[in-house]
Amino acid sequence: MTSSFRPLLRRTLLATICSIGIAGLSGALPAQAQVTAFKQAVAAAAASDDAVAAFYRDRDYQPIWTDPGDEARQRRAAFLDVLTNAAAQGLPEARYDVEGLKAQMAAVRTTRDLGEVEVALSRAFVTYAKDVQTGILTPGKVVPDIKREVPLHDRESYLNEFALSDQPQAYLRHLPPMTAEYRGLMKEKLRLEYVMMHGGWGPRVNAQKIEPGDSGPAVIALRNRLIAMGYLDRSATGTYDAALQAAVQRFQQAHGLEPDGIAGTGTLSEVNQPVEDRLKSIIVAMERERWLNHERGERHILVNQTDFSAKIIDHGRVTFETRSVIGKNAHDRRSPEFSDEMEHMVINPSWYVPRSIVVNEYLPKLRNNPGAAGHLEITDSRGRKISRADADFSQYSARSFPFAMRQPPGASNALGRVKFMFPNKYNIYLHDTPQKNLFNREVRAFSHGCIRLSDPFDFAYALLAPQVDDPKAYFKSILDTGKETKVMLKTPVPVHLIYRTAFTDGRGRAEFRRDVYGRDAEIWQALQQAGVTLGSVQG
Repeated sequence: MTSSFRPLLRRTLLATICSIGIAGLSGALPAQAQVTAFKQAVAAAAASDDAVAAFYRDRDYQPIWTDPGDEARQRRAAFLDVLTNAAAQGLPEARYDVEGLKAQMAAVRTTRDLGEVEVALSRAFVTYAKDVQTGILTPGKVVPDIKREVPLHDRESYLNEFALSDQPQAYLRHLPPMTAEYRGLMKEKLRLEYVMMHGGWGPRVNAQKIEPGDSGPAVIALRNRLIAMGYLDRSATGTYDAALQAAVQRFQQAHGLEPDGIAGTGTLSEVNQPVEDRLKSIIVAMERERWLNHERGERHILVNQTDFSAKIIDHGRVTFETRSVIGKNAHDRRSPEFSDEMEHMVINPSWYVPRSIVVNEYLPKLRNNPGAAGHLEITDSRGRKISRADADFSQYSARSFPFAMRQPPGASNALGRVKFMFPNKYNIYLHDTPQKNLFNREVRAFSHGCIRLSDPFDFAYALLAPQVDDPKAYFKSILDTGKETKVMLKTPVPVHLIYRTAFTDGRGRAEFRRDVYGRDAEIWQALQQAGVTLGSVQG
């Protein structure tokens, strides 16, 4: 028994009553017996949790919560406060059972009760700390296409850090992501909850299309809904005038729609989305932000699949942005989510056709016509071009087909004139494309999974700028050779492929996008199953 531990048990009856509202201990035991009973209670209560058990074992079962001193009191107060407000973080309040913890504390009568309270607080603490810092869910178990490696913190280290901290409130305050994005999402969550409490955004707009010059009930409903959403100043107009048109354009821009100022089917569908659905998107985005709660790089590339965009971020500021095309919404083509590092670009690339495309798309055509897909070379295991006339493709199955296929560099190459590589096991990269017309579409999900860029040359110039004096001339000099050339980036750039149906812009304003692959709907369902709720909702 340590000398620092004896006074705790001697003072338990009096001090614990005052400090945490525990009713008191009956049948006071000698100090030695109290120490033994406390240790046994802690060891037994922590036995089913390896991290908590190891923490107490390493500190000879000394408490961090039930000590009668000021430090323990401050820890309890700070922790119970964050648990009471867990819903503000989009977390499931019931998971931490704050009222149950308080009741357990108030019901303490024996030293064993006190030990069980000690462990109950620690177990709730490590659960909350993990949830608020790196998320409630395991992303890949909810959506297999989310390949993200969540930066999990060792559970025992949470307790060690908290025990050593002399500022428990500050420690707890810094557990959630300390990003402007997370703060912006929390702010929007509070705003939407306020809107719900006060009746929502008003009646739906019942129309197929509304355009400048129109008037009537649908125009009034559109006007009122845009006012409630914050896209239009208060107005009594009953006509689709210039002010209303400008408001529609602002709404369209904030929802990834073509800002033509006409409220067509797509725009009205988004206008009519209830507050509840927008709030779900915000809470899912907060969970996603927790999954990405690590250093992203002073310079990094951010591809938001739902926004169909690719950006270069320098020191928190967007320095380059271009439109993108993502994978088609089919089971084997959806673009995955993960992070990696871009190491190089290939100018004048060949397209080495992925095996899945070779056997699933081209082999059936070759069986019927050996001359099919004539723009592609067929090569053997040594890279030698084979003669189509001498090959009998009908004898091969998808499993036995022994050849590879390659499209040489050129203007019509499927990868365009440049690709950007961050080698990964998913064979995903960013690249140019000859199909420029796709970038004019509002929803741009057409690829086999890779990310196509609208302005790949400008993207290359931005990446090369830190390492060459004239990136445009340098790039062009290689491009003009027509030869496949690898250009290394002197400093690899982190790449984050994300999927956010809700996010904030540079001014902290919330924007929303369609759930292209339905992933956020699956995540919301999993969050609900974990106990996350919206409360009372009105449309």
